[in-house]
Amino acid sequence: GHTTGPSLNNDKLYKFAYSTEVYVDQVKASLQKSAGYRLSSGVDVNLLWRNPENDDDQLVKVTIRDVQVENVNERPAEKNIFKGKNTEKIIGKEYLQALQRPIVLELVRGKVKNFYSYENEPAFTQNIKRGLASLFQLQLHSGPAHEVDISGKCNTTYHVRQDQVTKIKDLDSCEIEKQGFTSHNRILDVSTKATSATIYVLEDSFFKSIKAEENYALVLNSQRKTGAKIVSKQRLELKSVEAGPGLIAGKQVAGVIKTLDSSYVAVSLVAEPVKSECRKCPSLSEHWKSIREQMYPEKLSKAEAAKSFLSFIQNIRKATKEEILQVIRSEKKELLPQVVDAITSAQTAASLEAILEFLDFKDESTSLLQERFLYACGFASHPSETLLKSLTAKFKEDIANEEIRETLVIVMGALIRKLCDREGCKLPAVVEAKRLILSRLEKAKKDDNVRMYLLALKNALLPEAIPLLLKYTESEGPIGNLAATALQRYDPSFLTKEVKETMNRIYHQNRRVHEKTVRTTAAAIILNSNPSYMEVKNILLSIGELPPEMNKYMLSMIQDILHFEMPSSKTVRQVLKDMRAHNYDRFSKTGSSSAYSGYIIRGPDVSSTYSLDILYSGSGILRRSNMNIRIFDRNAELHAIQVVIEAQGLESIIAATPDEGEENLDSYAGMSAILFDVQLRPVTFFQGYGDLMSKMFSATGDLINVVKGLILLTDYSQEIQLQSGPRASAEFLGGLAIDISGGMEFSLWYRESKTNIKNRVAMFIAGNTEVDSFFVKTGMETTFEVETTLDFISTVQFSQYPFLVCMQMDRVDSPCRSYVTKYESLPSGRRYTARRGKAEPLAGNEYPLHQENSNMCRKVIGAKSDSSSNWF
Repeated sequence: GHTTGPSLNNDKLYKFAYSTEVYVDQVKASLQKSAGYRLSSGVDVNLLWRNPENDDDQLVKVTIRDVQVENVNERPAEKNIFKGKNTEKIIGKEYLQALQRPIVLELVRGKVKNFYSYENEPAFTQNIKRGLASLFQLQLHSGPAHEVDISGKCNTTYHVRQDQVTKIKDLDSCEIEKQGFTSHNRILDVSTKATSATIYVLEDSFFKSIKAEENYALVLNSQRKTGAKIVSKQRLELKSVEAGPGLIAGKQVAGVIKTLDSSYVAVSLVAEPVKSECRKCPSLSEHWKSIREQMYPEKLSKAEAAKSFLSFIQNIRKATKEEILQVIRSEKKELLPQVVDAITSAQTAASLEAILEFLDFKDESTSLLQERFLYACGFASHPSETLLKSLTAKFKEDIANEEIRETLVIVMGALIRKLCDREGCKLPAVVEAKRLILSRLEKAKKDDNVRMYLLALKNALLPEAIPLLLKYTESEGPIGNLAATALQRYDPSFLTKEVKETMNRIYHQNRRVHEKTVRTTAAAIILNSNPSYMEVKNILLSIGELPPEMNKYMLSMIQDILHFEMPSSKTVRQVLKDMRAHNYDRFSKTGSSSAYSGYIIRGPDVSSTYSLDILYSGSGILRRSNMNIRIFDRNAELHAIQVVIEAQGLESIIAATPDEGEENLDSYAGMSAILFDVQLRPVTFFQGYGDLMSKMFSATGDLINVVKGLILLTDYSQEIQLQSGPRASAEFLGGLAIDISGGMEFSLWYRESKTNIKNRVAMFIAGNTEVDSFFVKTGMETTFEVETTLDFISTVQFSQYPFLVCMQMDRVDSPCRSYVTKYESLPSGRRYTARRGKAEPLAGNEYPLHQENSNMCRKVIGAKSDSSSNWF
């Protein structure tokens, strides 16, 4: 009458052969060349007791014996780390004894109700026994089940046919204490796929063989060739059945266990964490000394700097507050900013406490370090509530430098958004920071304060801030423009009917005259948020009635929407069927302003687009140039870079007439940047006519630095409990060494202006996937590195009308290198390593813009070479 689970015969000893194997390799590689090891042993199983009142309740003793450790794949003797070492030497005498001590399972209806072992057993040997014990769980009818085993509480599905049972475990459903973190943006993150299947073959109501296999695949979303897999296999095969010890008499389980061995205790079947200690690891200050040469400012656009930065972060994460303070307090001035980048990026409680103790916001002389700390907070891959709480507290205290105060509140906005994206919008620190920014913006009287809180909202993207932003879009000057660009960053689904009405009102100047910059931003918002037929028609009908350069800019914007197949292109095409909107008079407007989008890369994993738009005043002086680079895959988008250069009120320099509505503007030029979805504090080149003149006469043409530093982009760390017992870890880190600078030059002599944006970047990605079984480590390291420079130069010659404009966007030749290293190592230091590398150049490129630009560049570059040869 026994039907619900496996059943053992009385007085029998079942002798099994057991093996567990672990493989680590690249995702698509065959297992024949993987790194890994095999642990094999004999396993004796016998029935101790059966409940006299319930056949389905039985106590089973399981003993591991004759343990062997070997390579999982055949290796020549010189590459075999286990060669000449017996098991006791590899595992250690105490651990081997612990592993061979028997365990007792209470099986009720085929499920492990209790797992009895010794209390002070080492966690790693206990986990290997748990992995073996978990195989004994079985259900003899098809259907779903919730089971607790070494992997935690998991959803499983059984498929039963005759003497074969297949168990599929949904590893994503397993409830177990998880350690680790993932990156904030999906594109920068790692995708994982995990599967587990066990096949049971039964004979005479008990196991004839059990085969289990578990697979983990991890790939970097931005570069799917960089990834790893872990495969864990278990095999239990019946070799013989012999006469065995008799049953123990008793009515209760507890009594039988006590009779057997009073030292036994019931232990959870769920794995317990094991962390092996690092031997011969350098201290934090020793590690810093070994890499500090790579961290000098002049080396910051090299891949070696990004690589050193990542290894430094890994060591900071293991360090105490005192060790961190020791490094930072002993370092000299030029290296300190890089140390601050790394300590802040580590994002541990100790690193945050250390950096806050070191930085004094009341001291203006250290404002560069304060800024580097704040930007590293803004780029945090997995920010904590504590970090935002600390920054909010700092904001309420005295801050010596007003620019640092502004950066602080801008970064608070970025952290609010990141925490809200992870369902942390209701956390007390987030609620407090939101309330502070919104209430202070409502009370702000000075333009500088209004601007500061608007920049914070541009990062926070709070739906509840939209009505407040709308109010400011109709303000005069830079404030209105800033509020409009903040609205432009929202997902179109948040832009309500009121937003569209206000944007139409600004663009068509229904209430008052607005500057071109805010009008064109309003038009971009309308055209990017599912515009109606009439909205598009009204915009097209306005072309021809606008200031000359704005006519040309709007025309370019419409043509860009059509050629780049943007979402609103369908509606635009419908409107263009109407001759009143689409005619020669409207579409033949001349000028130098333009808007253009194109692809940097179109790959199977991710694609990247660039867009350049440039708006001039009627007198030929730049009003705004805007460069954007976006990265996206099928499910996510990342605004990687935006660099905007704006200028106004410069007509007086060349005795030109300002455009309508711009007669009273102050002379100003400045630069604003967004980096990895974080709006940075804008930089001013000059403010006011006097400042402009002094800078023009002292100008060297040197670029002003906008952002320089080290950024942690990919930050993924997970602990994986394998069902065979060992614990695996996967860590992927991606760092960027970046140097963005920009400048604006005027030459009254040559009647020429030039803007130059230089983006120098080096990226280094490192992945380490490791299975740590205490007595042996096996794993794989993958690295990828690239260095490149992207230049955007725009030259305007206003010695004639129409003036000549040439835009160039170039990328230099870039070396790309990738390496894969597989390894196996013993605590004694014996190690096997196999390394393979590949280097391929990424060819330089001059990115195409529209044909008119190419024609104009020929004239500008031709005119320059003529003028240089005609001096005499």
